[in-house]
Amino acid sequence: MNRVDDLMIEGIQERVFPGGVVLAAKDGTARFFKSYGYANLYTKQAVTADTFFDLASLTKPLATTLAVMKLIQQSKLELHQKIETILHPFANTKKGSITIEHLLAHTAGLSDYRPYYQLLERVPTEQRRSALRDLLVVEPLEYPVGERTVYSDIGFMILSWVIETVSERRLDRFVFEDIYTPLELDDLFFVDLQKPDRTKSFAATEQCPWRKQMIQGVVHDENAYAAGGIEGQAGLFGTASDVYRLLSVLLEIYHNRSKTPIFDQDLLRLFLTKQQGFERAFGFDTPSDANSSCGNHFSGNTVGHLGFTGTSFWMDMERSIIVILLTNRIHPTRTNEKIRAFRPRLHDAVMLSIGKQI
Repeated sequence: MNRVDDLMIEGIQERVFPGGVVLAAKDGTARFFKSYGYANLYTKQAVTADTFFDLASLTKPLATTLAVMKLIQQSKLELHQKIETILHPFANTKKGSITIEHLLAHTAGLSDYRPYYQLLERVPTEQRRSALRDLLVVEPLEYPVGERTVYSDIGFMILSWVIETVSERRLDRFVFEDIYTPLELDDLFFVDLQKPDRTKSFAATEQCPWRKQMIQGVVHDENAYAAGGIEGQAGLFGTASDVYRLLSVLLEIYHNRSKTPIFDQDLLRLFLTKQQGFERAFGFDTPSDANSSCGNHFSGNTVGHLGFTGTSFWMDMERSIIVILLTNRIHPTRTNEKIRAFRPRLHDAVMLSIGKQI
């Protein structure tokens, strides 16, 4: 893995990111796990194996999607269920016919993003979650439901609301109690802005122009922040180790190697497979046909996801390979987009190195 090591050092020298962690595993064994650089450029806090990263949109597959899967397994939710049957404010609206499947596959016809936080900051803190949901109800459709794939944060905000309504628990509590705790994953969690954790070592993200401060230990995503830190599109924090442990559990279930599976194998396989007529798996991304961020060597039976803060994972089910890259590339500014070119180079280096070890 010398090439991987060289690339991470180059990434810091070329200011792709101040710091990061790479974890690469095959067949249930970590083949490479190393930390680099700084979690905070200004305090010179080093990144370690125990550094907690703002996982950003990795929240979508690793929390929100798994929560939906769990509710389906508990017979409390169905993939083809219309949201108007769960969230009654959507009844008699054009969005009422959107299904859980549409939301997971990003085919609901919704816009990719809205800066809701600009409106929510005028609302008293205790009323913001309710106000956000009022905004979701009046959000216009950009396209007919099911017509095209448009990656959407808004759809996963609606899924968070669905999960809360069906489970009668907030997203973070449901995921913690029904998924993470049974798996003994203590290092995956949401940070409630009402009671932030000051004891853990977090990687810093942006010097935020809206909040006028360096963001560290609370969610970077402005909409999730305005809603209290817990939302379906962002808000999850974690270490590379626990991201790996969670993905390993999914891989074991996928291959029917788990003695006590927390998810049904057939249901998990359904979620991790790109369905006919869809561009993505349910809640997970798949490698694009050209210029994929996962590089050139993952098999077609691969899922993953990217996070805006500089995080990503890719899991090759065919070869039982997991590659996790957690960085703080938006520290101190989001204008740094060098990671776009860096990611495929790193993944190619990892895959070529693992291939030589087999």
